[in-house]
Amino acid sequence: MAWFGVAAGAALIVVIFIDAFEAMILPRRVRHGYRPVRYYYRSAWIVWRAAARLLPAGRHRNGFLSVFGPLSLFGLLALWAAGLITGFALLHWSVGTKLQADGHFGTYLYFSGTTFFTLGYGDIVPTGTFGRAASVFEAGIGFGFLAVVIGYLPVLYQAFSRREITISLLDARAGSPPSAGELLRRLADARSAAGPFLVEWERWAAELLETHLSFPVLSYFRSQHDNQSWVSTLTTILDTSAILIGGVGGPAAYQARLTFAMARHAAVDLALVFQTPPRRPESDRLPGASLARLRESLREAGLELCTGPAVEKAVGELRSLYEPFVNALAAQFQFTLPPFQPEMPQVDNWQTSPWMPRSPGLDRLPAGAVDEHI
Repeated sequence: MAWFGVAAGAALIVVIFIDAFEAMILPRRVRHGYRPVRYYYRSAWIVWRAAARLLPAGRHRNGFLSVFGPLSLFGLLALWAAGLITGFALLHWSVGTKLQADGHFGTYLYFSGTTFFTLGYGDIVPTGTFGRAASVFEAGIGFGFLAVVIGYLPVLYQAFSRREITISLLDARAGSPPSAGELLRRLADARSAAGPFLVEWERWAAELLETHLSFPVLSYFRSQHDNQSWVSTLTTILDTSAILIGGVGGPAAYQARLTFAMARHAAVDLALVFQTPPRRPESDRLPGASLARLRESLREAGLELCTGPAVEKAVGELRSLYEPFVNALAAQFQFTLPPFQPEMPQVDNWQTSPWMPRSPGLDRLPAGAVDEHI
């Protein structure tokens, strides 16, 4: 029985140590074998998502879902710490480490906890060689664990901040929620080239892939506004690239292909990481009537879309390469995919305020006088 306790305690320590090392320090690969943290998040998210469905759809449900990411992170750290403390307590209890107190399991658990967190009370100390060596080893692991956690959290929140800053830039450029039709219409109205914009979003998609592979918990961190998310942003960029490749062509088509490739790479790999099989949307996101309305809206803004069955086929083939993956991610994280073209005129987030009436759109803001000396 003693050897069983030693084996169980040692196995618990090794599994948690490896799991924490891979989650916080070792760069992740897309495919990976057994990991306790994966099962922790999968089971916890199923329960949390089921509880969220009990709330009415809207602000309260989204607020409840937004708590999961930060709360699950602290829950995971507490679970790792509790597992390491229990593992060392099992070791001490199984080998019968001599302490200056009663030797029941609760005492060993208390002794292991004070050692792991390096409290240094001194009320219970080991007297044998093994107990002292194991205590020093546990104190070193606890000190290193706390140091890694302190360094891990700022990196995590910096990655989240970079992701959200770029998402926020879409508010005035593509509407709230963002859509490819609105993005292209506003670019055409401003006579602005799409190439530099696509270069920026190609880099954003690459950083999204790298950070969310290394720190999968970031996927559960939701944006500050309910009508924004990293999934809807990724979908908007893919939609925009598909329209430029299949329906516009021209100088922006090459950069659109590069952006499309990087964004689809991110969608496919993240779906693989979270083991969400591709699933097609329940309804067509761009039926014929919507495509005609999108073409008319862009034509009025000065951007002509090509016509004919070949264009619809090309755009449809491009959509089939990414829509099943972004739809699976949206279902997994309880997001809503954005439309290609909004049904009604949109009100951007920047236009609203609880203290004053809605601000006009950017195209209706007064322009200042031109200073000839500038």
